[in-house]
Amino acid sequence: MSRISTKPPSGTRDFLPADLARRRFVVRVIEEVFGSYGFVALETPAIENLSTLLGKYGQEGDQLLYRLLHRRDALTRALATAGVGEAELADQGLRYDLTVPLARVVAEYRELPRFFKRYQIQPVWRADRPGRGRFREFYQCDVDIVGADSLLAEAEVCAATAQVLGALGFKDFVLQLNHRQLLRALVSAAGIDAAQEGTALVAVDKLDKVGQAGVQQELTARGIGPQAADRLLELLTRDPAAGDRASIDWLRAELGPTPAAALALPALDQLAALLELLAATPAAAHVRLNPALARGLSYYTGPIFELTLPGLAGSVGGGGRYDNLIGMFGSQPIPAVGCSLGLERILLLLEERGLYPTLTTGPDLLLCWFGVELDAVLRTAHALRAQTLGGRGLRVEVYPQAAKLAKQLQYATAPHATAPHATAPHATAPGVGLPAVAILGASEASAGTITLKHLASGQQRTVPLAEASETLQGLALTPPALTPAGS
Repeated sequence: MSRISTKPPSGTRDFLPADLARRRFVVRVIEEVFGSYGFVALETPAIENLSTLLGKYGQEGDQLLYRLLHRRDALTRALATAGVGEAELADQGLRYDLTVPLARVVAEYRELPRFFKRYQIQPVWRADRPGRGRFREFYQCDVDIVGADSLLAEAEVCAATAQVLGALGFKDFVLQLNHRQLLRALVSAAGIDAAQEGTALVAVDKLDKVGQAGVQQELTARGIGPQAADRLLELLTRDPAAGDRASIDWLRAELGPTPAAALALPALDQLAALLELLAATPAAAHVRLNPALARGLSYYTGPIFELTLPGLAGSVGGGGRYDNLIGMFGSQPIPAVGCSLGLERILLLLEERGLYPTLTTGPDLLLCWFGVELDAVLRTAHALRAQTLGGRGLRVEVYPQAAKLAKQLQYATAPHATAPHATAPHATAPGVGLPAVAILGASEASAGTITLKHLASGQQRTVPLAEASETLQGLALTPPALTPAGS
């Protein structure tokens, strides 16, 4: 009999306790920042109807959707039908992002506030090729404002996401800005037919991955003439050292009195106004205009933005305005703007840059016991957990079965799956033993005391049970505050 593979599917991962502690720390930071801006949490199902998902992400996005086959009898009937098509085999899929489900929710629930400010942190799935920082199952951290057509909404969304990265210790991120209508105007100004606009933008969206030569080659391969391709790249890639405002002025002059200018000038005015607003936010020092920024999703209608960091291909987040998406669900058009942060890429960079704070996970001590009844063990564990250490409840693991004390101590010092993930006075490095044990024997049980032993130093004290937490603090076991390194 062949052995069943224990590896998770390609592009997915298991999160062991130490990994999960880091993920939860980052999520807490994100939630605290988003909450400080007045955003409230939302969750939606992992499964959506295909009618909800299809046609919202462009042709390439639709190809990356995970489709769910019909169940049981319905699938059997479909497979038995000659000439069966994809629509007869599947009518549901896993969510591709969090924006389209938000649009569905807003269209469905009319009782939501007029200005709905929501954040959402949940997994999404894409049938993409896995790579460094790229997975088939990954978490997005979205923040959106629905119902506002003012640039103040863009500024708030950009400020909140920039503040998240700053709170995590990133100092060198860049918030790149562009406008979807400016892109359309530049494609037109380059002499590219409107029917080829989508094709051109798909190629432009790969600029940071394949460079100008690669984009030019792809444009040519997609039937766009070399002269038009050259002109488009000239308009998109002016030297950023000239400065954002100078680039806006140059584009205004370059387009001149042309049909494309009628589309471009309002977009350039909006970008100039947004730059002024962002100067008053935590994003101020990080904003850069990038006329080549395309954002592959087809539902954007106004300003678009991406957050990038040196050393990582692609972005750690991005978004923009999508005023027509909610109206696609049969409701009236409702303006909206949002941004999505990629949790996996943020975690990868935090690890590589050593920006994680000292984190403690798992128990503070192991309760070892011998020569006492089980109910006494449970009462003692409960009394210990009712005490506080470092502003939280004391974390106590009970040795789960009767054994000699030496064996219990050996377990405490062995590599421990839930050992504190830290290098600090109260803990040891990941993958090693617990920092302390509490010993309960017959003498301690009868006297209402407990013996505490700090394993690294060998310090040991027998104290009244009610004083256990205070004694642990004296043994240098108090956890430090969770402060990102480098801040």
